[in-house]
Amino acid sequence: MKARLAASAALAIGIALGASGCSMLTYQATTEKYDASDGVSVDVGELDIRNVLVVSDDGVDGTLVMTVVNNGTDDVSLDVQFGGGDSQSIKVEAGSEVVLGVDEVEGTDEVEPVVLEDIDTLPGAFLPMFFEYSGAEGVEKAIPVLDGRLPEYENLVP
Repeated sequence: MKARLAASAALAIGIALGASGCSMLTYQATTEKYDASDGVSVDVGELDIRNVLVVSDDGVDGTLVMTVVNNGTDDVSLDVQFGGGDSQSIKVEAGSEVVLGVDEVEGTDEVEPVVLEDIDTLPGAFLPMFFEYSGAEGVEKAIPVLDGRLPEYENLVP
């Protein structure tokens, strides 16, 4: 009787390990952070900057598209530098979210489109950008430049 009980327990443990053991040893792709859209993400201090991209048909002027979430308790002025040192400043209040380059999004601050002039980067290439604000270490990132061929970007071409 004890032998049957021990055999049953060993079989149950073997089945449980066999059915779940792969997840203990196998790489889990779902644990990797990635950008699920066309843009890229940047973290600068207390700011989460998501889905950053530039839309331009001619490679001269481009519309900046991104979402900035301020997780901090202070208002900040995010400086975005591009090209030969040109920059744009975007105010982000504490605990709020600013969405650039899309139609009105409920619950976010409305901001006029930000047009970057003289980007000198053709669609399909990357525009180096530097993101910083006072009190946080800046981050440089290669930002994709897209054109207006896709319907979601056609109204963003400057």
